[in-house]
Amino acid sequence: MADKLAWIDTELKTLKDTGFYNNIRTLSSPQGARLVVDGKSVLNFCSNNYLGLANHPRIVQAAADAVRQYGVGPGAVRSIAGTMTLHLELEKRMAAFKRVEAAITFQSGFSANGATIPALVGKEDVIFSDELNHASIIDGSRLSGAKILRYAHCNPQDLERVVQETAGTYRRGLVITDGVFSMDGDYAPLDKLVEVADRYGLMTMVDDAHGEGVLGEGGRGIVDHFHLHGKVDVEVGTFSKAFGVVGGVVAGNAKIIEWLRQRGRPFLFSSAVTVPDTAACLAAVDLLEESTDLVDRLWANARLFQAEMKKLGFDTGVTQTPITPVMLGDVQLAREFSRRLFDEGLFAMALGFPTVPMGKARIRVMISAAHSQQDLEEALDIFERVGKSLGVK
Repeated sequence: MADKLAWIDTELKTLKDTGFYNNIRTLSSPQGARLVVDGKSVLNFCSNNYLGLANHPRIVQAAADAVRQYGVGPGAVRSIAGTMTLHLELEKRMAAFKRVEAAITFQSGFSANGATIPALVGKEDVIFSDELNHASIIDGSRLSGAKILRYAHCNPQDLERVVQETAGTYRRGLVITDGVFSMDGDYAPLDKLVEVADRYGLMTMVDDAHGEGVLGEGGRGIVDHFHLHGKVDVEVGTFSKAFGVVGGVVAGNAKIIEWLRQRGRPFLFSSAVTVPDTAACLAAVDLLEESTDLVDRLWANARLFQAEMKKLGFDTGVTQTPITPVMLGDVQLAREFSRRLFDEGLFAMALGFPTVPMGKARIRVMISAAHSQQDLEEALDIFERVGKSLGVK
């Protein structure tokens, strides 16, 4: 009898032969400036831990205290018996932090997009989506059944062209963009996109997963950066990056948040976020509201590292944020570069197709407030050595 799963062996072999197979490394230490990866201590330039909060003592303590008071699991979905006072407190605090009318939390940023998009649009509607939007936006858009029309990356003029060409063919329209694009580090011209949306009566939604804790006053995100409070209908975020924990959040218009409590499927059909995670997120909000020091340090580290990388002759693409792509083009070269970095004591992953377009493979360097100047200098030395050994400069 033929092996009905033989096709998987073939596909996996192809991935390995072409350099696209993803070897997943294992961590055995807390997140921080250094990690123990596959048993080896290395500098960490790979995590989304922008502010160094993933192992912050106050966040760890908050999680531990909450477990002792409330237990661990919520035991139900939010709409039945899973909504705890901690969930409501976090939503209230996030609405205040984001300077919006209301907020609702989800199990992840991915779930937040999967909940929000299908609740706002359906088969009679259209989504105008940046061509480089995150996979969670793409999947959420597909789930909605709405027609998906892409516009050129970060191009308000092309958005308007697409909107004009489809005028009168749909019931509702939704413009969706990432805030900060995670592969290149550039951010959307949100002010100009909102202007287009307003002219044509379209709803607006931004996924600010990589903007929260990074852009805006004290890390309040891209809407705050452009002073667009009240003008963007939906802000989707995550607690898994700058906040150092896990979970998703949708903030914005109170009507939309109320609607998501009634029709957001992950809210209705998947268990609530755990007690320690919720408490840890609250502690992270406390830290961001108390001081801008961590955000300021993140940007200082990013400016230093990016300037020195350019002096060394590396191409860091079009980044406008601490995300620092080291553009290499060829996926085999990128993977070898990553292996050499690891051998030298630095952990930074190679990214190739389908995560990034074919021919645009890179090492994505993630800067953190947790990095000291010594960490940055050591990393720059390692990049210089590996770059010279591979003829990349």
